[in-house]
Amino acid sequence: MESCNYELIFPKTKDELDQDQEWVIVKEEGCQKKIMVHDYDEIYKIPGLYEDLFYKRLGCDSPNVVCEMLAEEMKKADETDVGLRVFDFGAGNGIVGERIREMDCDLVVGVDIIPEAKDAARRDRPGIYDDYHVADLTDLNDQEKRQFRDYNFNTLVTVAALGFNDIPTVAFLNAFNLIDEDGWVAFNIRDKFLTENDHTGYRQVLSQVMDDSLDILQDRRYCHRRSLSGDELCYHAIVGKKVNDIDNLSDIILSGDTD
Repeated sequence: MESCNYELIFPKTKDELDQDQEWVIVKEEGCQKKIMVHDYDEIYKIPGLYEDLFYKRLGCDSPNVVCEMLAEEMKKADETDVGLRVFDFGAGNGIVGERIREMDCDLVVGVDIIPEAKDAARRDRPGIYDDYHVADLTDLNDQEKRQFRDYNFNTLVTVAALGFNDIPTVAFLNAFNLIDEDGWVAFNIRDKFLTENDHTGYRQVLSQVMDDSLDILQDRRYCHRRSLSGDELCYHAIVGKKVNDIDNLSDIILSGDTD
C-alpha cells in the first residue's frame, strides 16, 4: 500500500468526546491540520492514514469480526461454496472487501457516498472490487436502481458505517431491499444505538427489520476499537438471513425518526 510521510498526533484533552467528536492533528510537509476522525474524505486523501489511525493505533477489529462471523454461519449452513455476490455498503478504501475476497465470491461491488473512498480503494487495494459506485442510497435514480438490481446481490455487508450520520436508516433499508431473499446480511452497529437512549432511529428500525424481515443467526457484542482516550467502544456484530423485502419502508422510517 502506498504511504507518505506524516506525523499523527493525538490531542491532549480531558474532555470525554463522543466517537464522532474525536479529532487528531496530522503534520505533513511542514504543515499541520486538525482532522475529525469521521471526516473520511480528508483521511482517505492521505495514503496510509486510515489504517494507521484506526487499525494500528486504535486497534479496530470489526472487519475481522464481522467477516469471520459470516464465514462461521455459512459453514454451519453448508453454504461455503455458494458463490457470494456481495454488496459492500460503505466500502471505504476496501478493507472489508479484501476480507470478503478470502471467501468464495463471484462478485464484490463496493458502494460509498464519497468519491474519496472510491479513489482510495483503487489506490490502496486495486482489483478487490469488480465494480465500485459513488452513490447516495437515499436518492437513487432509475438507472442506478436498475444497475444495482442487475447485480443480483445475495449478500449485504456493512461494517462500521451505521449511525453517526454516515448512513441514514433509509439508506440501510434500501440496501437491504437490493439483496435476494434468503441472502446473507452481515453488519455491525454501536451498542448504544440499540438502547432506549438511541437518537439515530436505528433501534426502532432494526428492531422491526429483525422482527419481520431478517432471521438473526448470530449477535455478538465486542470491542470495535479504542477511543482516543483508550476506552473500549463496543459494538454489536449481527449476521442473519434475509426473509423478505421490507415493503412498508415509509412506515418503518417514520417509526424510527427521532428528529
